[in-house]
Amino acid sequence: MLGLKKIKQKKMINVGDWVEVLDEAIAGFVQNIENNVVFIETSDGFPMSFDVSEVVKTGSEEISVKENEIINALREKSVGKKPKSISKKREKGVPAIEIDLHIEKLTDRKHLDNFDMLNIQMDTARYRLEHAIKNRIQKLVFIHGIGEGVLKAELNTLFSRYEQVNFYEANPRKYGYGATEVFISQN
Repeated sequence: MLGLKKIKQKKMINVGDWVEVLDEAIAGFVQNIENNVVFIETSDGFPMSFDVSEVVKTGSEEISVKENEIINALREKSVGKKPKSISKKREKGVPAIEIDLHIEKLTDRKHLDNFDMLNIQMDTARYRLEHAIKNRIQKLVFIHGIGEGVLKAELNTLFSRYEQVNFYEANPRKYGYGATEVFISQN
């Protein structure tokens, strides 16, 4: 009598039903049934066969269809949307780190010649730029002053050596005409 109850509780499997394999992560549609062997096409599209005792009829085909419908709906919804990029608002909102390259801000040493002063300023600029790249800091402002333009020209040469560095004259309202703003693109 117990065996009869098991048979009644087991769902009948028919061609076209969605089934799952016991003790395996395999599911698919029944393609054919012959002599207690169930031939299925898996959800990945592979044909497989199992003994009828190894498969269970489930209602998952409805969930699978719903998942596909959701995926398709999301794809349709995303069509026409522009990819996200750094907006000007976000770029402006990031505070810039200011680096003053005036020699009196960098050293207490007196009686330096122009060559030594320029080397100290360029070493500082190079170190601060490398530090910003390494630590993913996006904006720097190098305050170099107006002078004869030697330091500004050397800075422009330094900045142009870096592929990810864009530089331009800093806001003259805030810094006058003696500052260069650097924006570092992050990969």
